Amino acid sequence: MAKVDWKPGTMIYPLPAVMVTVGASPEEYNIITISWTGTICSDPPMCYISVRPGRHSFNLLMKNKEFVINLTTKELAFATDWCGVRSGKQHKKFESMGLTPAPALMVNAPIIEEAPVNIECRVTEIIPLGTHHMFMAEVLNVKADEQYIDSKTGVFALDKANPICYSHGQYYTLGKRIGKFGFSVEKKKTRRKREARMRNKDE
Repeated sequence: MAKVDWKPGTMIYPLPAVMVTVGASPEEYNIITISWTGTICSDPPMCYISVRPGRHSFNLLMKNKEFVINLTTKELAFATDWCGVRSGKQHKKFESMGLTPAPALMVNAPIIEEAPVNIECRVTEIIPLGTHHMFMAEVLNVKADEQYIDSKTGVFALDKANPICYSHGQYYTLGKRIGKFGFSVEKKKTRRKREARMRNKDE
């Protein structure tokens, strides 16, 4: 297979497309759409977002050092894109997109009620990197929409919410499941049972 060399760039795709909420009071509330985000530690649970200093939310993040990562869905795709291309300097994004701000449990930033998952974060370190500043944060609380939680097993089925991701300027929904963590080393009998369950679920 032939390879072509490109100049160094951001080629880790696909990425989450999330709406990050900031602001300690309703007058400050804003939503910024971000794909430069991810998990950086399991215990303590930590994540990051990277934000350009020119963005309206940047100063709010620097001042309050708290934010909420709101996972997005196919139903929220329009709002996700709109909140990424419009500035909070000119728009009240919650009102413009018909989204509902609600109190977080642990941080002074609103959650988006319509999002299936809200991850409440407090900044622990800010690292200037170049075009972006990385806001490393500890996860203090997670809110999950109970309609996606199996009442019998307690398992959270985020796939039922139709989450979206971002790749090279395009938004996508998730595709067909092809396996679970550890499937490459499980016993053949266990694999056959799992594959049968997956087929029944998909039918």
